[in-house]
Amino acid sequence: MSPPGGATASEPDPARGPLGAAIPVLAIDGTSASGKGTIAARAATALGFHLLDSGALYRLVGLSALRAGVALEDETAVAALARELPARFEGEAIFLGDTEVGVTLRGDLCSDAASRVAVHPAVRAALLQRQRDFRETPGLVADGRDMGTVVFPDAPAKVFLTASLQERAERRYKQLIAKGIAANIGDLLREIESRDRRDRERAAAPLTVAPDALVID
Repeated sequence: MSPPGGATASEPDPARGPLGAAIPVLAIDGTSASGKGTIAARAATALGFHLLDSGALYRLVGLSALRAGVALEDETAVAALARELPARFEGEAIFLGDTEVGVTLRGDLCSDAASRVAVHPAVRAALLQRQRDFRETPGLVADGRDMGTVVFPDAPAKVFLTASLQERAERRYKQLIAKGIAANIGDLLREIESRDRRDRERAAAPLTVAPDALVID
């Protein structure tokens, strides 16, 4: 019989440190443009923990599909890309293959692509273990939409962030303008509203509040 976490008796449990203590996870979920990424990064720095930006993984899959000419609606093909995703994270830099793509990932095109590939159960399954592999000592701050409900349901600390649609659109607008990316409030309102709907209504891991999460509006 295997111990919890799927490890065999001769293998270490990846969710536990070298002395057997559970590796702590702070799971931060929430709606689009609610400030998850900013708060997660600050929390990780303050705690000295590793950081998982799960949204970046889905953006990378979306970008890979766009570059490969794969239809975002083709679940089988997109899932195959997700399983072999040649991505790596070096500090704040994000690479797809040998190319640094951090700025590209934050654009509207990748954001929309991420939302569209994230609805596929096979894509989410392909990325599940990759996300869990970020759980290393001394601890992890995980930012996403299903961190506390699916990826790390045993996380001892869970937060769910939200804000009004208008506030989130204005926040995203300021972020994009600060990065030199053209933006329009009206377009952002429609995009975020559409993203919220896809996140809530997808069959696999829909956006929900974990029962034991602290909700911050």
